Amino acid sequence: MEFEMNHLLTEGFVIRLVIDLFTMIVLVRLVYHKIYKKKDFFFTFFLFNLIIYVLTYMLNKVELSFGAAFGLFAVFSLLRYRTENISPKDMTYLFIVIAIGLINSVSKGPYIEIAILNLFIVLFVYALDGNLLIKNEMVQIVQYENIQNIKPVNHPALIEDLKTRTGLDIHKIEIENIDFLKDTARIKVYYYEK
Repeated sequence: MEFEMNHLLTEGFVIRLVIDLFTMIVLVRLVYHKIYKKKDFFFTFFLFNLIIYVLTYMLNKVELSFGAAFGLFAVFSLLRYRTENISPKDMTYLFIVIAIGLINSVSKGPYIEIAILNLFIVLFVYALDGNLLIKNEMVQIVQYENIQNIKPVNHPALIEDLKTRTGLDIHKIEIENIDFLKDTARIKVYYYEK
């Protein structure tokens, strides 16, 4: 398992790294940020991708199989976030950035093939998550004090009141909890992102 630094700084390493980082900028900045307007995971996404790319590239030079490398880093990274409060979509993006780093570091195809594969992944993510194929349904929790509207017969009035107060085009609600002592209810409201 001998590895020399001059193997790392080859033309192939640099070109693949440029493809990888360009893909990450497009995916994280132009897709993820545009949809969610969050910067919480920028650091995590970029660093996970970069570290996975470099380590897998190095391990690939010492005859570690693609499956072993993928399993090692995917399990490690997902286990790290098992106790964090991370949404399923953020976890999916984390998995995607790990996969992109792996694909770019160990793929045996020509550079154009790697770039096209990256483009396909980014376009597919944007089509699914960017309201192109399906509407992106958002969820928000609301504390509600007009307890009379909680009754099932008053649900149309409840939805209209919530629409007026929040300015959201709410299409569905779920009453999560009712506190009769405080005359409040915790309601989960569903609306489509415009």
